[in-house]
Amino acid sequence: MAKVSDTIPTELQPEVDAAINWFNAQSSNEFKVTAIVDADESLASSNEKELRLVLCGGDVCQQKKFNVLQSGDSFTVSFAEEPPISNGTQAELDPPPGARQAWLDDAINKHKFVVLVFYRGFW
Repeated sequence: MAKVSDTIPTELQPEVDAAINWFNAQSSNEFKVTAIVDADESLASSNEKELRLVLCGGDVCQQKKFNVLQSGDSFTVSFAEEPPISNGTQAELDPPPGARQAWLDDAINKHKFVVLVFYRGFW
């Protein structure tokens, strides 16, 4: 089972920063890294790191997998290939606690009331 941590190991912080900067340069939203999945596996790899990150921005949280290769002081970042999801696959991860902490306060300030619908499923 996947191990999710909201604390990024110090040794991986430069690679995580490179991955999120690269991702945000391609996205219309500004995302933040809210968690890392299986950080021990990423730490065990040598020069090229495979990072599974939970990214949240606006009303969206998603898990993305990156390949990050360090060459000197710079990094080359790309999406890692992911196997296709077959029907009936159970979602492995929920959004981490705190990923949407400010969302409810923002929504209440914009509207007279807010309806919350709780659903357990893929995200």
